[in-house]
Order: sequence, then structure tokens, then C-alpha cells
Amino acid sequence: MKIATWNVNGIRARDAQLHEFIEREQPDVLCLQELKASLEQLPVWLCQIEGYWCYWHGGKGYSGVGLHVRKGPFPDAPAFQHPQFDYEHRIVTAELPGFTIASIYVPNGGKDFDAKMRFLDALELFAADHEASGRPLILCGDFNVARTDMDVHPKERKPNAIGQRPDERALLERVIGHGLVDVHRKMEPENADIFTWWAPWRNMRQRNIGWRLDLVLASTALSDAAVSCTVQREFGSSDHGPVVAVFGSS
Repeated sequence: MKIATWNVNGIRARDAQLHEFIEREQPDVLCLQELKASLEQLPVWLCQIEGYWCYWHGGKGYSGVGLHVRKGPFPDAPAFQHPQFDYEHRIVTAELPGFTIASIYVPNGGKDFDAKMRFLDALELFAADHEASGRPLILCGDFNVARTDMDVHPKERKPNAIGQRPDERALLERVIGHGLVDVHRKMEPENADIFTWWAPWRNMRQRNIGWRLDLVLASTALSDAAVSCTVQREFGSSDHGPVVAVFGSS
């Protein structure tokens, strides 16, 4: 099973690139964030891709999340839902055979840090409910928090900068603590050069001076089946790179 997540930073600007990505990768589940488009602004082809169920949840010019689920491994139409804490089109879930998956866009926190913390608080309860029920869970998306200093290039480390603050890191760890595993970090625990977001200036992306903000968090049983997890730094013109995780049989 292949699961991909990508913050496209404006779906209309990345229309052709997304089409190329889907054609090349053929993900079983694709989680998208920061669509920045209402449903009527979306390119028509996006929900007409042969072989995929899709769900788009967005508004004009801001935020937005989406899910594509391949019909081959998932022939029955998924139940797409929004947890009660969804606001500004920031989370959509799909109930799939054997697990729940969510596409998530955590608030940046620059304009309203309290709103970011409230969202993460609610996400922790969401993860706790799944842990208590025993239903496996995968959370994918842009969490807008670098877990540790290792997840930020040394040139970008700033004490108490939003995205690196101890309180938001602690809250993200509480989310993960409900039976979840950071798949990319599990696969490469000592790699200090894994980043998924680069500021769009001074050739930061080309120099790989970035932050690791885009995560695939999976319940332990699912993470045990992880075969690979990679970021495609050189693909596309978004300020985020797609992250692709492959799972075998656990």
C-alpha cells in the first residue's frame, strides 16, 4: 500500500504537477493540503480521475484539504467525514477497511497561536479515541511543527520560533503518544537532512535548508509494515515536497 501526502500550496498553480504525480506514483491514498480553492474553483479533472474515489474540502484562497482513494484496493466508496473540531477546511477523514486515514493541515499559528494549540488539543483527543477503540489510524499532512531541533536545519533553528516552540512540540508528542509512530523518522532515525518545507527564497530548497513539517503518523501495527518513506524534494513548485510512504504486509 502506498500513501502520499503533499501540501500543494494552491491547487490551481499545481494542477499539471499533481496530475503528473498521480500518474507516476499511483498512490493508493493521496492526502492533499492547502488547496486554496473552493469546490467550484477546482479543476474538473481532479474528481474524475479514473480509478479513484475523491473528496475535496476547501474555500476560496485559503487552507483546504483533500483525499483520493484508489478503487483497486478499496472498491467500496469510503465514508468521508469531518471531526467536530474541523474549521477553515483543515481535516477530512476516510474510513477504510482496517483503518482510518486523515488528511490534516494544522494552523501555522502565526496569526492565532491559540487556535493552533486548540486544534492540536482536539487532534490529541481524536487520536486517543482511536487508540481506545483499537481502530488503527494514519494521520498525514502538514503539522506545522518540527518535532525536534533535528527536524530543522541548523541555519533555521530559532528558540521559541513558532513551529519550534516547546509547548507546541510537547502537544504534538502527546498526539503521537496515542499509539502512533512517525514513519519517516522510524525509517531514518539518524538522518538530520530530512526536510519537507523550504522558505521560497535564497535557494533554500536547492540547498536543502528547511524544516520537516509534513508527517505520516501511523498506528504501531501499520508502521511495523512500513517498507520506505521518502520526500521528493526536487518535485514540483510548491514550497513543500510530497512525502510517500510504502507499507507491506504486517
